[in-house]
Amino acid sequence: VQLQASGGGLVQAGGSLRLSCAASGRTFSSYHMGWFRQHPGQEREFVAAINWIGSSTYYADSVKGRFTISRDNAKNTVYLQMNSLKPEDTAVYYCAARRLSLAVSTTPTTYDYWGQGTQVTVSS
Repeated sequence: VQLQASGGGLVQAGGSLRLSCAASGRTFSSYHMGWFRQHPGQEREFVAAINWIGSSTYYADSVKGRFTISRDNAKNTVYLQMNSLKPEDTAVYYCAARRLSLAVSTTPTTYDYWGQGTQVTVSS
């Protein structure tokens, strides 16, 4: 499956952005989906994940209550709504897909396919 992330940009602290990740190539509903981010010089970290049908969601403590992950299987797209953004949310954000035959995961290395990343910059 090919993943294309979009929606990043520059926003002031307290603002909102919505990231999108469009999938193509294989059956989107065959995959759990995740969002990860990477700060400069740091390892990729988990942000949010959603199961194949959208009935279960998971969040990192740092974004819980501010970010919402959702998916539209008819549009082959997963979203990350980011509200109340903070400067520490500045990072490159990546979407990723993990096969349905496995459980939802928060570990980056367990995902099978990755998008190219989209930059989110939050100014103070």
